[in-house]
Amino acid sequence: MVSLSLCWSAAFFITDFLYNLLNIRPNTFLVQLINSLFGFFIFGCVVFVLTRIFSREHQKFAEFFQSIINAMKQISRGNYNVRLGKIPGHDHPGDPFAEIVDNLNYMSKELGQMEKMRQEFVSNVSHEIQSPLTSISGFARALRNEKLRYSERLHYLSIIEAESQRLSNLSDNLLKLTYLESSEQPFELKEYRLDKQLQHVVLSCEPQWMEKQIDMELSLEEATITADKELLDQVWMNLLSNAIKFTPNGGIIHIEISIRNKNLIVAISDNGVGIAEEDQLHLFERFYKADKARNRNTGGSGLGLSIVKKIIDMHHGTVTVESKQDEGTTFTITFFKK
Repeated sequence: MVSLSLCWSAAFFITDFLYNLLNIRPNTFLVQLINSLFGFFIFGCVVFVLTRIFSREHQKFAEFFQSIINAMKQISRGNYNVRLGKIPGHDHPGDPFAEIVDNLNYMSKELGQMEKMRQEFVSNVSHEIQSPLTSISGFARALRNEKLRYSERLHYLSIIEAESQRLSNLSDNLLKLTYLESSEQPFELKEYRLDKQLQHVVLSCEPQWMEKQIDMELSLEEATITADKELLDQVWMNLLSNAIKFTPNGGIIHIEISIRNKNLIVAISDNGVGIAEEDQLHLFERFYKADKARNRNTGGSGLGLSIVKKIIDMHHGTVTVESKQDEGTTFTITFFKK
């Protein structure tokens, strides 16, 4: 009713203006008839225009929601390269439609990165398994040769044993990572002496560092920590084993505990081969190996430092590395005060 009244009022003023302009004065019945017809005409035009406007908006939103549905279908099929465009006029920050597009694009990008990591993980696992299997298969065939000397047979058997152990270590580390990343991972915090724990780890590794005549220097300030003791045992064992592995005969390994601003800091240093700067950026990635660690004598699975970082992250700490090639490496673990 209001819209009709407005249209008839507009018709009245327009026709009255035209009558005065043309100096015409029709009779009252004709004036009312013209005003009524003209009012309906204006009303029809307004309805037509509004219908067209809202029809376009409706079509625009219908296409927008259909594009979202299509994008989600493609994502569900494994296509993570989907990117949606924003609706014109709804692309400013804070607009709910713009936020839908941004969040969907972000989700697609993150899923794409996760899929890439999964593929790299599968590829790396396959490579790490294939390499020792190839060695085991090759040397097992070589052992069929009845003309082999006894010393050669022992050498081939030692290689098969080492490669089998390598496979076992890989399997063990993969299980550890899966265990650490599972939501059911028990996290048993208790208070204990960190300096005594490190002393125990050093003694456990004594045969390895004594064999290489490494000078083990300890500077362990008395320190108490609340942590999962079993998990931190793995951290210290991995870091110390790496230090022993890459330190030359007669080298030095230094382990220090210090307290700064109530933060507990553990530093494990060696004067070994060191790590190239470009390798340091990827050191804690799964299966990453610095070039100097790729030979059979010092090679590992490339998972040890990933396990270290995961455990330290679980304790809300940080682990950093400083290293120079041919000078040595220092791993620094910081536990922040609570």
